[in-house]
Amino acid sequence: MQPRLLAANLALALATVACLDWVAHAQPAAEPRAAQLGPVLRPTAPSADPTAPTDLDPVFVRGERSYRVEDAGTATKLDLPLRDIPQSIQVIPRQVIEDRQVLRINELADNVAGVQQFTGFGGVSTPSFQVRGFNLFGEHLRNGFRDFGLISPQEMANIERVEFLKGPAAVLYGSSGSFGAGTGLINVVTKKPVPIARTGAELVFGSYSFYRGTLDIGGPLTANASLSYRLNAAYENDAGFKDFGRSESVFVAPALAWKIDERTDLNLAYEYQRFNNRFQQAFPLEVEFLDLPPNRFLGEPAFDQGKTDSNALTAVLEHRFAEGWKFRQGFNMTLLKYDNRQTFPFFLLPDRRTLPRLPLLDNEGNENYALQNEIFGKFDTGSIQHNVLFGVELSRYRYRSDVFAATAFDEIDIYNPVYGDLPTAFVPFALSETGSDNIGVYLQDFVELTPNLKLLAGVRYDYVYSLIRDRLSSLLENQQYLNNFSPRAGLVWQPGDTTSLYFSYSTAFVPQFNTRTRGNTQLRPTTGRQFEFGVKQDLIPGQLSANLAFFDITRQNVVRADLENPLFGVQTGEQKSRGIELDITGRILPGWNVIATYALTDAYVSRDDIVPVGDRLFNTPLNRATLWTTYFFARESSLAGLGLGLGLYYAGQKEASLPNTFELPAVLRADAAIYYAFGNYRLAVNFKNLTSVRDYTTEGLGLYPNPPLTVLGTLSLQF
Repeated sequence: MQPRLLAANLALALATVACLDWVAHAQPAAEPRAAQLGPVLRPTAPSADPTAPTDLDPVFVRGERSYRVEDAGTATKLDLPLRDIPQSIQVIPRQVIEDRQVLRINELADNVAGVQQFTGFGGVSTPSFQVRGFNLFGEHLRNGFRDFGLISPQEMANIERVEFLKGPAAVLYGSSGSFGAGTGLINVVTKKPVPIARTGAELVFGSYSFYRGTLDIGGPLTANASLSYRLNAAYENDAGFKDFGRSESVFVAPALAWKIDERTDLNLAYEYQRFNNRFQQAFPLEVEFLDLPPNRFLGEPAFDQGKTDSNALTAVLEHRFAEGWKFRQGFNMTLLKYDNRQTFPFFLLPDRRTLPRLPLLDNEGNENYALQNEIFGKFDTGSIQHNVLFGVELSRYRYRSDVFAATAFDEIDIYNPVYGDLPTAFVPFALSETGSDNIGVYLQDFVELTPNLKLLAGVRYDYVYSLIRDRLSSLLENQQYLNNFSPRAGLVWQPGDTTSLYFSYSTAFVPQFNTRTRGNTQLRPTTGRQFEFGVKQDLIPGQLSANLAFFDITRQNVVRADLENPLFGVQTGEQKSRGIELDITGRILPGWNVIATYALTDAYVSRDDIVPVGDRLFNTPLNRATLWTTYFFARESSLAGLGLGLGLYYAGQKEASLPNTFELPAVLRADAAIYYAFGNYRLAVNFKNLTSVRDYTTEGLGLYPNPPLTVLGTLSLQF
């Protein structure tokens, strides 16, 4: 059966059974269903002392959770409804992660309009995304703290939700990255301690000898629940779809919450991960590699491998010192060590089948420290209400890389590879250190001019010291002292309870201290600005919402790969991105959830010294549409406990590189799932890429094949 016909039949079948089941067993929206498990409390008489012991016992019932999320803190750091925020932000909750059985964070791009996924460097599952045509290499947040995770895997076990902010966010986060574009942010929100006892466990088995186990436990440590904890742990072993692929991951993440008194809270969280993997190099950017089987390995099985050790510690203290006023101090430390051995491919020789390769040893270290001090306050000036945020952030980032190269090239026939030629001698190739020290001061005010007219305005001042040191020659190559003001303004008008019209202007500021040039020249910061207007509409009040956005982004001082040597970068020109995005999220009928997207993205080179003006930005299709939907049968149905899931993904043709050399073909992919819940257990089988269509992602330097048909079976328990 052709993919398009199969997808259409699956969609029609899912819609039909949903409607028939709803008609037969119509119920109020709040009626629980049998597919989800969660704790509730048996009510008792209220206590005058909120910290006093109670006789509340946990009782687990089956209840429904929607894909719709009503608030997010990434865009404003305030607890505001999404309909009050004058910028496009999409939130992927834990429910979607579980229903899709997302094991790599990059897969979540399929559920957000205008966001494309990358495969992490060397096969590491780093949060690598492209937003509105621009790369966000390692440019993401973990619980609101910058996390330069270009080489850091992101474990899914302790993720509660992921918030995608589309557009610049320098007003709150300053120089949000040194590789990225400054045109969006991804904030990973982790699971928090819980005041009632809970235990969850999950086993997953799947294609390519995949197996994984997770544990999620938590609860109070004291009788009055003033001290509570959460512990998430995971072990994973995966052969992968690539030849000679193998990865192993161990992850532990404890968290502690202490309610010191009625006004003061302290939260501590720690994450440790060890990730070992066969280093998976991308295919070179040449059209011949599209003819290779996706599982083809171009390295050396006995040589290529990577090992990552990651530690992250976060401490947040909050004190409410007056009605409507709060002080927050947060500290984050992330330490990472990455060692890899890789066989770096160059370009095909004239016979179009012989590939020169260069074996490399790469030892990298990453240190990131951040201290945030913020005051939140509410006050009125006449009939106008203000929600003010004032903050001071101090941060330090250091990155070290020691690269050693073999003394001779090693070649391979890409159509008939023969492995076993191991390198024996290495010499120093590049020993470097880069980093920055940053002081940021920011002020933001969310002004409620009237109940239906709201203004968001803010400005941030950044002072940045950056350095690039060549330790091979013991010289400080470049250092810069930069300062910058980053403003933002937005207006929201709500003509009714279900409609928000908004307009916003935001800016980006990204110092480029992690990009090396052939002449060791210092690059200027990449800057950007965005205009956006849109509509946020409740299609079904309280259940189904839509966000329609129109945007225009311009980036200047753009950094791209050096065409003479892609191991270095150059800075030139200007790039633009304009488009339309539609996100629809929520519940259509009781038991029927949906998350659908469409994006039209016109991203292109608007000024460059070498790349032709008008060339489209790589990995960005002009048109892309996605759908993920699930239906769980009603409790009164004869099929109670059963659920079905369907996913569709379409992306038009996209360019493989800059300058444009060849296009990657359009893709239509289908996913499916079936669930069954009974008691405290849930069984699920997920089918990803049902018809094994060929699909590739590119970061402008290489092609990464995406997995063919993958089947995952899951048994989960919660009590």
